[in-house]
Parts: sequence; structure tokens; C-alpha cells
Amino acid sequence: MPVAAELQKTVENLIAAYEGESGASAKYAAFAARADAEGWGGAASLFRAASRAEQIHAANHARVIKQLGGEPKAKLEAVEVGDTLANLKAAKAGEDYEIETMYPTFLAEARQSGNARAIRTMEYALEAEKTHSRLYGEAIALVEAGNKSSWAAKTMDFYVCPTCGWTSETKENHPDCPVCGVPSERYLVIR
Repeated sequence: MPVAAELQKTVENLIAAYEGESGASAKYAAFAARADAEGWGGAASLFRAASRAEQIHAANHARVIKQLGGEPKAKLEAVEVGDTLANLKAAKAGEDYEIETMYPTFLAEARQSGNARAIRTMEYALEAEKTHSRLYGEAIALVEAGNKSSWAAKTMDFYVCPTCGWTSETKENHPDCPVCGVPSERYLVIR
């Protein structure tokens, strides 16, 4: 089924988002390995959790792209891996770009075209990226301070919603996903 003319821009935006989320997932997996090697186990756990969340976003985007008659495609770039602090800063910058620029622009267009599925997948991703940015910011402060007794240094569990990719360091305060309502017993536990 070809993409309807009025949805062409929405599909193009979803493909760009799909490529971005796919690349972020690969990048965060590489960053996790470096954080583990440098003794920042909690930062590594966060990178792994965010990587999984980005996979969920990419899969959600791909599903909508196909429903609208498009083909999800991603050209992945080589990952540049720095030290853990540089990687955290790069990850936060990427999340902030998605929060401040990419998803608001894409959502405005999707709302104009009126496609509820496109709006939902982008809203899910946007809300999860806000949590990633916050967690990366916290980790940056701890790594900059060299705080090896903090959560950033200790391998820990993060909780990822399997539907929307929302990510948390605890599930006690979130019996249901605050973004999509999935019960916490369904969260993915990522260490």
C-alpha cells in the first residue's frame, strides 16, 4: 500500500525518528561497555536501559511506518566511544535534541495530518526521552565528581516499560507506567 499524499511528511518524520532511535540504541550499547570497563556500573546499567528503550521506540515507529504504507530504514553510523563522562554528555545532548527540537517538530506535523498512531508513538518516545535526559544529567554530576560510592558506580536495575520505553531507576513510586499505563509487573528489568 503506498503512502497517502497527506501522510507523506509524517512517514518521512517517522523514518527519521526510527533511524535516530536505532542509532541511539547501538550507541548506548557501546557506551555501556565503556562505562563497565571504567568502573561506572550504574552508568553502564543506565546506558543498557536507555538502549532497550530506544529499541522499543524504533519498533513502535516501524510498526506505524508500515501501517501507513512506508518502509522503515535506518543507516547506522559508526559509533564514536569516548570516556564515560563524554559519553554521558553526548547521550544527554542527543536526548535534549529529541525533547526540544525533533519530537516537538515531528509531533506538530503529525497533529496537523491527524494521524493518531503517529502522534502516540512520538509522544511515547518524547516522554521517555525526558526521563533519559534527567537520569543522564544525574549521572554526569556523579561522574564529574568522581563519586564512586554513588549509584553511577554500582551496577543496578533500571525498569523499562515494554510498551512505550519509559525508564526509571525505581518502580516503587510507579505502580503503572506514567506514560502509557502498563502495570509495573510488566516492566523489563535491565541491569
